[in-house]
Amino acid sequence: MSQSTNCEYCSNYIYDEEYDYYVCEVNLDEDEMAKFMSCTFDNCPYFRLDDEYKIVRKQM
Repeated sequence: MSQSTNCEYCSNYIYDEEYDYYVCEVNLDEDEMAKFMSCTFDNCPYFRLDDEYKIVRKQM
């Protein structure tokens, strides 16, 4: 099952205060970085949903 991904919802997509913009934490190779920079990085193999309520559900 292929899944379309959106970097804004990925836990690897973090805000870098030093540079004042969002970056991908994953060490992408040259081709992957080119896709990421051109916003054509669909079906990212590194996508992890940023589920901020995951810990809360485990505590219940």
